[in-house]
Order: sequence, then structure tokens, then C-alpha cells
Amino acid sequence: MYFSTNRNALIPALAALIIICSSCAAEPESSPSDETPLTEFLSSAFGADLSPEEQGKKFAEDERQREDLVAQCMSEKGFEYIPNLQDASVAVGSADLEWDPESREWVAQYGYGIINYPGRDMPTGEEGEYVDANANYVASLSASEQQAFNEALNGPAIDPEEMPVDADAMEWDWTTAGCYGWAENERGTTDPLASDEHKPLMDAINELHENTMSSPELAEVDAAWSSCMMDAGQPGFSTQMDAQNSIVEESDALYEETGETEPDEAAMKELGDKETELALVDLDCREKTGYQEKLLDVQYEQEQQFVDDHKAELEAFRADLEQGS
Repeated sequence: MYFSTNRNALIPALAALIIICSSCAAEPESSPSDETPLTEFLSSAFGADLSPEEQGKKFAEDERQREDLVAQCMSEKGFEYIPNLQDASVAVGSADLEWDPESREWVAQYGYGIINYPGRDMPTGEEGEYVDANANYVASLSASEQQAFNEALNGPAIDPEEMPVDADAMEWDWTTAGCYGWAENERGTTDPLASDEHKPLMDAINELHENTMSSPELAEVDAAWSSCMMDAGQPGFSTQMDAQNSIVEESDALYEETGETEPDEAAMKELGDKETELALVDLDCREKTGYQEKLLDVQYEQEQQFVDDHKAELEAFRADLEQGS
């Protein structure tokens, strides 16, 4: 799905909930659909129920409106600016990439999808390639003019010393975001994910995900899964998420060792091979213990209660998303 460029990244809990559902290997018989109560609501709210073609049309129209306003603003500031309209496939093409961590074939190729993932090695070609329509004009400017252009377009750069410790705590202010900010304000778009009005709901969704993964109902299947992993030569993991997180931590360590540069290719390949081996054993143990089915049972029950308890807040959130999209 497409998100406006100034919209905060989807909070981890929302992404995790949708990922859990999208990887469903089996569905409780009581479920009327392929989605759990909350993921079904969120998918609809964020437009995931639209076809790729419909998403592409929506993206194109949003970009056209935004870029026309940006061009107007930049002209008023004394700069040339060509509306930077991209092929919709740039934004929605990734929707065609399969993400199926319950498939043995997929796991054998990508593991958890951390080091290797669908599209990682996709060659960049003319179709779908991002082309900055203003690159030649910007290149013709002097260094000081380029800085002025960028500040007019995006707003002044943030002083690193003024950055909050928690970057997620930063609030987007259209008045400091240059012509892009002005254009978004003119379009009347809002950011429900970052608004104070919906913060209690976002916090509650975060808490729901944490409660689901640490639910007492999962303790027994976690123990069985952990025992299976140990028997298969992969000890030290108490919960299924511990296995995935171990690869994330090792990947982070490789990047920390090299600073801003890419980690050693051989080291990354070795970690990727380790990830695949671990993920395949993990998949075996999930299948042997019925882990996914139990997780879905717990998720369905807790999400249905959550939707019932927060129906008014969820509907208000969806309404704001539709108005601001």
C-alpha cells in the first residue's frame, strides 16, 4: 500500500499484526475470513483491499495534486520546478513481491526475510526506476543555490544536536517542511498515526500485540517449540520471536562494526546462510507443535475483544485516514 511521503512509518505493532495474519498457514474453523478482526479492519483502513491497479491510480492522483502545489510554491520562491511525477509502479510494484514465511520453498530462499528478501537483488531497469525530473536544473545551480533550493523544497535541515533522543517522538510540522509541507497543508491532509487524538489507540494496539505474544495461552506451545528447537540443534530460544531477533541482532552488530559502510559481503552471506538454516528448523518446529494455529486462536480471541472494546476509536481512526488520504 502507498503512504504519503511525509507520513510516519507504520508503527511496529500494526506491521506485526498484519504480518502475523498474512503468514497464516491455517485458519481457525470459527473464522469467517482469512484475516483476524483487527488486521481485517487495518487492511481496509489503509487501502490494502484495493487492487494494485486501484492503488496505482490513487497514488498517481495523490502525487499529481501534491506535485502541482509544490511547483506553484517553488515558483513563488523564485525556483523552477517540474512536477516530479513517477510511474505508479515505483510505489506499488513491491506489492507483487510474495511474502510467505510459512512456505518451505520461501523460507529455504529467504529465511526470515532479514538478510535476503524478495526484490533485494531485483535489477534496476528503465521501467519503475526513479528519475528526478529536476536533477538537471538543480545540477545547473551553484552550491549555495542548491542549498536554497533544497531548503525551499524540504525546509531547513535539522541540527543533529537538536534531535530528540527518541527520533519517533518528533512531530511533523508542515510550517518547517518547505513546499512539500505547504502542499500537504493545502491538500488538507493529516497524519492520524501521529496525532494526539489517536495516540491512546496506537498505544493500545502496541499493548495488544505485546500481550498477544506474551500470552499465558502461548506458554505451552512456546515450551514445546523451544524443546523441538533444542532437539534439532538450535538451543537457547524461549519463544519463536527470539529466533528471528537473534538474526536481527547479529545483523545490527555487523553494521555497527563498519559504521555507515556496508558490512563485509562474505560476512553477510554467512549470516544469511545461518538465518536460512535457523528459519527452516524453526518452520519445522512450528509445524510439529501447531504453533501458528495456536497463535491464531489467541490472536482471534484477543483482537475480537479489542475491536469490540475500541469500536468507536477505530471507526474515528479510519475516518481520519480516509479524509487525509
